[in-house]
Amino acid sequence: MRWTVEIFSATVAAEIAALPRDMGTRLARFVNVIQEFGFEALPRDSVKHLEGKLWELRMTGRDGISRAIYVTASGRRVVILRAFVKKTQQTPARELDIARQRAKEVR
Repeated sequence: MRWTVEIFSATVAAEIAALPRDMGTRLARFVNVIQEFGFEALPRDSVKHLEGKLWELRMTGRDGISRAIYVTASGRRVVILRAFVKKTQQTPARELDIARQRAKEVR
C-alpha cells in the first residue's frame, strides 16, 4: 500500500507556495518520492522527528533552509501541517505551536 500526501488546508498550500522556488521544488520532489517509493527512498537527513506525532521534512536551497512539519494519519496518509523558511538553528516554538494546533484537527 502506498503513502498519500495531503495538504492540511488552503493556508498550508499558501505557505508552500510562498517558499523560495528551489525549496518548493525540493518539497514537491520529496512528496513524489514518498508517494512512489515511501520514506525509505528519501535522502538520509531529510526527515527528522520533532516530538510526539510531529515530524519534519528538511529542505535546503540557495536561499537557506525550510521545513514542512507533518503528521502521519491512518491509512498511510501524510498530512503537511506547516511550511516555513527557517531562520534559526532550532525549529521555533511558534512553528511547533501552529503545527500542534493543526494536528489536533487531523483524523
